[in-house]
Amino acid sequence: MASKFLILQPARSYAPPSQAAQQQSCACSRQNNCAVSMISSKPQDFSVHSHDRALVSPLIFLKHPNSIRSVTVRSQLNFPLISSHDQWGNWTVLLATGAFGIWSEKTKIGSTLSGALVSTLVGLAASNLGIISSEARAYAIVLEFLLPLAVPLLLFRADLRRIIQSTGKLLLAFLIGSVATTIGTFVAFFMVPMRSLGQDSWKIAAALMGRHIGGAVNYVAISEALNVSPSVLAAGLAADNVICAVYFTTLFALASKIPPELSTFTNDVGSNMELETGNKLPVLQTAIAIAVSFAICKMGSSFTKCFGIQGGSLPAITAIVVILATAFPGPFGHLAPSGEAMALILMQIFFTVVGASGNIWNVIQTAPSIFIFALVQIGVHLAVILGLGKLFGFELRLLLLASNANVGGPTTACGMATAKGWTSLVVPGILAGIFGISVATFIGIGFGFTVLRYM
Repeated sequence: MASKFLILQPARSYAPPSQAAQQQSCACSRQNNCAVSMISSKPQDFSVHSHDRALVSPLIFLKHPNSIRSVTVRSQLNFPLISSHDQWGNWTVLLATGAFGIWSEKTKIGSTLSGALVSTLVGLAASNLGIISSEARAYAIVLEFLLPLAVPLLLFRADLRRIIQSTGKLLLAFLIGSVATTIGTFVAFFMVPMRSLGQDSWKIAAALMGRHIGGAVNYVAISEALNVSPSVLAAGLAADNVICAVYFTTLFALASKIPPELSTFTNDVGSNMELETGNKLPVLQTAIAIAVSFAICKMGSSFTKCFGIQGGSLPAITAIVVILATAFPGPFGHLAPSGEAMALILMQIFFTVVGASGNIWNVIQTAPSIFIFALVQIGVHLAVILGLGKLFGFELRLLLLASNANVGGPTTACGMATAKGWTSLVVPGILAGIFGISVATFIGIGFGFTVLRYM
C-alpha cells in the first residue's frame, strides 16, 4: 500500500547542506524500505488529491523554499493483524476468547446471552474487523481434533440405566419435549422450507432438530454427517444462538411465579455429584480423562474408516462412549468431573472458531431464513410440550426444565434448576440433558433422511 504525502517547506530559509550530507541522506533513503522511496527534484503543482496529506518537515532541505515536493511512503500495516500463519497468535485469541465467554456468564448480560453466544459473537467480530483471519490452521485443528475430544469428556456420566432410574418423571417430560421438537421441525420446515439454501435446507433443519433435543455437539455431528457447507453451518449456529438466548429468557419469565423448594433434601446421587464438582480437579484424574477420551476418539475414527462411513466419526464416538459409560459406570463416573471441566473449555474454543470462520455478510444473507425456521420450530416446541404436559398432568416446573434441557443441554438445565432453587431437580436435569446428547444425533440424522429429505 502506498500513499502520497506533501512536504511543505517553511517560508524561512535554511542553509543548504553540504554535498556529502546530501549523498549520505540519499544512501539512507535507499536502504530503508519503510522510509521515503522517491523524492522528486522538480517543483510540483499545488493541485493535489483529497487523500494527500500535508506534512511540514524541517529534516529535508530544498533549494526552493516555496516549492512543493511529492513523497511516496509505503505503509507496513496489513490485515488481518494476526496472520493465518501465526499459530501462537491464533491460539492466544481462541483461548482468550473462550475464557472471556466463560467469565461472561458471571455477569448479568453474559448469563442472559450464554457464554457460547458471547464467544461466537466475539470471534465473529474479531474476524470481520481484521484482527484475525477467517481461515487458519488452528481452526481446522479445533474442528478435526478438539471438538471430537470434547464429546467423550461430556458423556462420562452417560450411564443410561442410572439416567432412567434417577430422572423419574423429568425424563418423561424430556421425551415429550423431544417429540415436541420433532413436530416443531416438521411444521417449521413446511412453513419455512429455506429453498435458497439448496440441498443444505433439509440438512440444516435436521441439524437444528438435533440441536434442540441434545445440544451444539449434536448440531455439529449431524452437520458433519450430512456434509453441510461451512458457511451455512456457521450462519445456522449464529441464528440459533440468538433464538436460544431469547427462549431461555422466556422460560425464566414463565417460571417466575413458581417458588423454590422449601426442603434442601437431595438424593444420594445429587450429593455425590455436588461433592465431586465442588472439589479441585486432581491432576491424575484429569490426565486419565483426556487419555481415555483420545482412545475413544481413535476407536470411533478407526471404526468409520474401516466401514467407509464418511462424516460418521462424531456419531461413532458418541455411541462408543455411551456404551462404555453404561457398561462401566464406576470408573467413568469417577472421571466425569475432570472431563466436564475440560469439555467446557474445549466447547468455548469451538464456539469461538464458529464465529471466527463466519463472514458477517454471508451470515446476514443466509441467517434470516434459518432464523425464522428456528423461531417457528422453538415456538411449536414450547406450545406442544406445555399442551401435552398439561394434558398428562405434569408440573409446570418439570415441563419448563425439560424444555430447557432439550434446547440448551445439561449445563443450562442445571443453571435454571439452581437459580430457581429446585434443588431436587438439579441432578435429574443434568442427566436428562446428557441423555439428549446421547441420542439426538441419531434421531436427527434418521428424521432428516426419512422425512425432511422428501418434503
